[in-house]
Amino acid sequence: MQQLHIIPDKKRMEETLELADEYHAVFEYNDFFHPAVLDDQNKIDELISFYVKQPRDRSRDTMHGAFLDVTIHSEDSMIRQASGYRIRQSMEIARDMGLRGVVFHTGRLYGFRDEQYIRNWLDVNEAFFGGLLQEYPKQQIFMENMFDEAPDILQQLAKRLEHEPRFGVCLDYAHAAVTDIAGEQWVEALAPYIRHMHINDNDRINDLHQEIGAGKIDWQAFDSQMRRFQVESSVLIEMKDLGRQRRSMEYLKKNNLYPFAQRTD
Repeated sequence: MQQLHIIPDKKRMEETLELADEYHAVFEYNDFFHPAVLDDQNKIDELISFYVKQPRDRSRDTMHGAFLDVTIHSEDSMIRQASGYRIRQSMEIARDMGLRGVVFHTGRLYGFRDEQYIRNWLDVNEAFFGGLLQEYPKQQIFMENMFDEAPDILQQLAKRLEHEPRFGVCLDYAHAAVTDIAGEQWVEALAPYIRHMHINDNDRINDLHQEIGAGKIDWQAFDSQMRRFQVESSVLIEMKDLGRQRRSMEYLKKNNLYPFAQRTD
């Protein structure tokens, strides 16, 4: 089974630790991307202190980096500067906590496919994240599809950075499910670069973060795609409620679905 991740509930940490132990899961922290937290160093220090005191190994953990209004490819120098600052804050937190990696969003404008805009996005992201990996040699970086209407542009960036073993794609399968592109096409395009995944359910229209099995995503097809394209990736069960996390993992395990699938074919 691939490495499972869950989002820890700071207010129910004992239950979170029990759930993680039961499913051999590690954490992906969702506390540190909020601007109100990033503006308050005392709050950052308080959160780090709380998590590092927990009796567990953090070396396989990940965190969601800053993404709200983060646009490193902006033509506005002030926005670029602020975006770079937020991203480095995220990397500093990951380094201080000894985490495996950080997830960032593409930050692309949905559906905007102007040739110059795409070329600039690719050039800037390649240079910026390539350099960032050198600054933080112990962390990995995962680029997540967010408001991306198709996988091709993220695929191009991943191909440009394929020489960097610590850079990879975080495929958010639920985000892909609300686009007009079939999930199979997303997986086929990105499979060589997928190092991390986010999964949850929805109605194929809105990003609802439902528990797995409660929406309209075809999880049998998802499992088939994972096997067909030989994806071996850590997987975040991306919802905050511990009950929904448990029911999601129970659903996947009961139905023998990735990442719980045990097959010989």
